[in-house]
Amino acid sequence: MFRTALRNVLAHKARLLMTVLAVMLGVAFVSGTLVFTNTISDAYQKSSAKGFDRVDVAVQPESQEDKGDTVGRTPELTQALLERSARVPGAASAVGVVGGFTALADKDGKLIGGGFQSQGGNYWGTKDPRYPLVSGHAPKGEGEVLIDSETARRAGYEVGDTVRLSVDGPVLTPTVTGIFTTDDGNVAAGGSLALFDTATAQQLFGKSGTYDEIDVTAKTGISQSALKAELDKALPADITETTTGKRLADDQAEMISTSMSGLKQGLLVFAGIALFVGTFIIANTFTMLVAQRTKELALLRAVGASRRQVTRSVLIEAFVVGAVAGVTGLVAGIGIGAGLRSLMSTLGATVPDGPLVVSPGTVATALVVGIVITMLAAWLPGRRAAKIPPVAAMSSVHAKATTKSLVLRNTIGALFSAAGVAVVLAATTMDGSDGQAPMGLGAVLLIIGVFILTPLLSRPLIAAAAPVLRVFGVAGKLARQNSVRNPRRTAATASALMIGLTLITGMTVMAGSLQHSIDKMASSAIKADYVVSMANGNSLSPDVDKKLKATAGVTATSPLRNAPSRVDGQTEYLTGVDGSAIGRLTELTMDSGAFEVGGTRVVVDDDTATSHGWKAGSDFTVNYEDGKKQQLTVAGVYQGNEMMRGIMLDNATLSPHQSDATDMQVMVKTSDGTSGATKDRLEKALGSNPAVKVQSKKDISNDIAQMFTLMLNMLYGLLAMAVIVAVLGVINTLAMSVFERSQEIGMLRAIGLDRKNVKRMVRLESLVISLFGGVLGIGLGVFFGWAAGELLGTKMSTYELVLPWARMAVFLLLAATVGVLAALWPARRAGRLNMLAAIKSE
Repeated sequence: MFRTALRNVLAHKARLLMTVLAVMLGVAFVSGTLVFTNTISDAYQKSSAKGFDRVDVAVQPESQEDKGDTVGRTPELTQALLERSARVPGAASAVGVVGGFTALADKDGKLIGGGFQSQGGNYWGTKDPRYPLVSGHAPKGEGEVLIDSETARRAGYEVGDTVRLSVDGPVLTPTVTGIFTTDDGNVAAGGSLALFDTATAQQLFGKSGTYDEIDVTAKTGISQSALKAELDKALPADITETTTGKRLADDQAEMISTSMSGLKQGLLVFAGIALFVGTFIIANTFTMLVAQRTKELALLRAVGASRRQVTRSVLIEAFVVGAVAGVTGLVAGIGIGAGLRSLMSTLGATVPDGPLVVSPGTVATALVVGIVITMLAAWLPGRRAAKIPPVAAMSSVHAKATTKSLVLRNTIGALFSAAGVAVVLAATTMDGSDGQAPMGLGAVLLIIGVFILTPLLSRPLIAAAAPVLRVFGVAGKLARQNSVRNPRRTAATASALMIGLTLITGMTVMAGSLQHSIDKMASSAIKADYVVSMANGNSLSPDVDKKLKATAGVTATSPLRNAPSRVDGQTEYLTGVDGSAIGRLTELTMDSGAFEVGGTRVVVDDDTATSHGWKAGSDFTVNYEDGKKQQLTVAGVYQGNEMMRGIMLDNATLSPHQSDATDMQVMVKTSDGTSGATKDRLEKALGSNPAVKVQSKKDISNDIAQMFTLMLNMLYGLLAMAVIVAVLGVINTLAMSVFERSQEIGMLRAIGLDRKNVKRMVRLESLVISLFGGVLGIGLGVFFGWAAGELLGTKMSTYELVLPWARMAVFLLLAATVGVLAALWPARRAGRLNMLAAIKSE
């Protein structure tokens, strides 16, 4: 039986090629994802570990947890603590570290490093072992700076050049006095690092006379744990906490691994989809292969083979196919992993250098996935064939499914579908995150139910195309009959395409609806002409608001400041605004009371008011971050949204309780409204700072739209894998259908159907099957998009369903194109059949 199975594999090489391709694509996606994420993660971890080579123990401020009604203030690491750390037994040296966001512009004035990776810090003394100088000398004073060698190379800077940079808003133009090398992971990932002398760095980063961290190096022969123990004895435990360099490296490696896990899981989801779609094709292929060999299997049974041996022979074929697909998929996956890393570099997302990582786990996963998926898909057809009595198989009385089996299938499908719809509808009534898991479960149940019901749905839906097919005469009529002749096969083929289009349509509906809702929110909640913020989302210097106020044409401004507080034992973030101007810059719907911000009178969003049981006129006590308390009065309750929410009070009330007052953004109203000239005037008033964004409401919406478009394009690219697998499925089905109907096609040719109409018949059959899958996919996608929107609507009051009719038409056209392309080879093969040889075929 083993030799028989192997001979069958070799005898049907052409038929099994599509199956191998389908499995291979899925395996390639899985292994490529693992290779890519493991390679990037390994490169970042090794790069970050190098950054801690010169740190044996790090002294950091003790983490402060909120206790009762007190907001913890972070202790300061003073110069005295630095000197004490340097004197402990076993310490060779101690370096005070201070740093933060530093936007460095290239020679064209554009931000280097993408904002979040643009960092600055202090250069310690005249020779800092952390940052070896390549050229130049150490910086002195605010007018001098060092930059890393990678940034200097990319931007073309040399010692003596003047650079433009910003820390919290104002533009500085220091001179590059030196260039250094570094193992910093941010720089390796395409960011920039600028270094100032310690005093200047402390002033720029708001750490006057203090440090963010003290890095202590051990003497030769002293272990990190021993040095840590000495520091713990010497330093006050209520102010400092110590961590070994090894632990810091391990923690950062774990953080990198965790951050990469999201990307890995997302990519693996799409790999799973490709495999799920491929499973249909594999099952379909083996069903047809077994059906074509029914008499052969019956003969084996007649000469003594048992049911188990027949099933085993089919599984052996599947094992061989899966093993070949697994190996080729692994090789292709390694290529995909390397290609993705190169693509990131091409898009400007530089990653640290490092070897391509192909772990034993990746190899094992690729082989297991390829073999197990194929064998599972082949098990049911093999088992079904083995159960057919030899006499029935030889006389073909088994060919049609019984009424009982069809009723059972339709009943199960209806139950799954009904359960899926019920769970999805129930999830739409839940609150935000609580409904995500039920909605996912309902979606899976509904897709399975529709898949089971697809044979039943195929007849009425394909019948609806009959009027159009009549235009093509006999070829159209035969195509319709062929597409419903074997509903199960048609269903399995159409379902592969259905799943891909369901996901694509659902995501498109969600993205379009969210974009429309955010546009609506921005236009309804904000009356300001412009919103000014930092490129990386960090806080702005209060000087930005002062400069904007002094700019010609500006009629009103209000900085927005965030500050933690404790209210009724809970942490609440306060939003400080200019009480006299905020009413002209926002347009919030009031549930009760009046929009009045000033003194001790505040306005509160509806969610916060509900959680504390407040209403207009309620009094409450707030505990500020400096430990002081104050009684505030709720003047009004407004409807919060994603852009404006929380407890809003006057900056004059909030700022005295802040040790370092900074603004998250500044809202600006101008006399001329939005225009290119006005925007240029505001940007020039801020020194044409590359780190500061001046955005109108349209700019904000365009940014969000760009984010959604990028996300959708990535998803379309990933889901294209599932569509490619679906195309292979259609080709496979048609090719094997042509082979199965060779005798019938020969008879049609004999009674007058020419080659042209034979080809047309096959192409129309493919088109009908593909459009059937497309209609089901788009319909399910719209339903899931609506349901997900209802769930989001509980958190976003402006959410409104928007159906992208144009894109849905494109998706339907895509389904039709899949059908036409998939039919090219099978149609050509059918047209070239020799009618006499076909009539004589068995």
